[in-house]
Amino acid sequence: MPSIIPQNRESNMNLRIDAALKAEFAQAVEAENRPAAEVLRALMRGYVEQARKGRFAAEARRQSLLIAASEDEAEVMRWIQDVSSLEGGQ
Repeated sequence: MPSIIPQNRESNMNLRIDAALKAEFAQAVEAENRPAAEVLRALMRGYVEQARKGRFAAEARRQSLLIAASEDEAEVMRWIQDVSSLEGGQ
């Protein structure tokens, strides 16, 4: 029977930042009585979500331009039907 090794859900990240920025950041989080790590995690989550939305919008634009360039009306109608059936199943 294989042993199961628990996965560590956290990881460390080392980075270099300007000393003045670090000091200002430390002052800002201290003034809000928040841990620096908590604020950094929130900033990272926001960035990742923004990037995900950007990729989604780019893909939507790409697909929209692709289907708009089609001269085959039947293909366009099939695409609309396919997309509509996906929305109904969610």
